[in-house]
Amino acid sequence: MYEAWGKRGFDIAAAGALLLLLLPMMLATALLVAAGLGRPVLFVHWRAGRAGRPVRLVKFRSMRTGAGPDAERLTRLGRAIRALALDELPQLWLVLRGDMSLVGPRPLPLAYTPLYSPREATRLRVRPGLCGLAQAQGRNAVPWTERLEWDARYVERITLGGDLRIILRCGLVLLRGEGVHAAGEATMAPLTAARGGPSPS
Repeated sequence: MYEAWGKRGFDIAAAGALLLLLLPMMLATALLVAAGLGRPVLFVHWRAGRAGRPVRLVKFRSMRTGAGPDAERLTRLGRAIRALALDELPQLWLVLRGDMSLVGPRPLPLAYTPLYSPREATRLRVRPGLCGLAQAQGRNAVPWTERLEWDARYVERITLGGDLRIILRCGLVLLRGEGVHAAGEATMAPLTAARGGPSPS
């Protein structure tokens, strides 16, 4: 019952309240990005949503524009924004409009979709989330195989209590500063590289 009806209602109520509560913080972040990195303030990228349909992921920009590895383009300001997950706040609007959920597997690049095993592909049965069971284990420090397995486990049993526990655990991971990036990466190594494919554009 919760998965079919209650989860969407929870998303609308919670995302709407959080957007109002965090609006000053979002405006402040936008001003910091504009001052420190220039325009555009937002980074937009296509990701795989529910049933693999493309959705536009929106974040506050944390890197300089131009060519070069992500780690070189990531600024000190960008690192701070990512560590506090401020770059993710615009996604609350995507939750409100139904492209995402507060809790679910994180939306990943479209280029990753053909690389999933049948079990891993079950992550596409639900809306992608702002936070997820894999992120609750340690954000980007969780290796890909484990991360995708946690996503599959989440899809197997979705409950209100489980979602609330995931939100709490993600909050604790954030407060502790855990897993902001994998060792030697701006975030984590691409799944495509780990499985022998080209890096996503």
